[in-house]
Amino acid sequence: MLIAKQKKKENIAEYVLYMWQLEDILRACSLNIESVKAAIVDRYTDLQEDVRCEMIEWYDNLIEMMKKEQIESKGHLQVIKNTVSDMNDLHNQLLQTPKEIQYNALFFKTLPFLVEFRNKLKAGEETDDIELSLNALYGVLLLKLQKKEVTKETLVAVEHISKFIATLSAKYKADANGEIEWD
Repeated sequence: MLIAKQKKKENIAEYVLYMWQLEDILRACSLNIESVKAAIVDRYTDLQEDVRCEMIEWYDNLIEMMKKEQIESKGHLQVIKNTVSDMNDLHNQLLQTPKEIQYNALFFKTLPFLVEFRNKLKAGEETDDIELSLNALYGVLLLKLQKKEVTKETLVAVEHISKFIATLSAKYKADANGEIEWD
């Protein structure tokens, strides 16, 4: 909860990836709040009781949302899907903005890697470039966490995608703070 709040303010892509990972952790805990308390909340030994209770309630609410949205075994929360959609909307707006030459150049430099990932993941055209980018980053994160080999080519691709998504995240934050002029 504390990490999610911080990431949502500072870096929207990291927030989405964190929430995807949290969904997987909640699934690994069988969407059981007692298991979540043991695996996550109890690790924070220096929490004040009110913060601890707030964390438990937050995780319990996520579990309930996952059950209501029927994503117990796979899929993402609608609120996170909406965030990815907002990122994609901003991405498309930036591509249409003449002032955003550097952003456009970075995206088109990244595009061949996205095409390759789209083919590898067998992702259809309905998967937008931002969701595809985040899926690629999350997939490599999971491989690294599982200590599985990641090819040099994949690492190069992910480096390009990471730079692109980091730039989009910075633009997202700037837009949220009213720092982008759209005229």
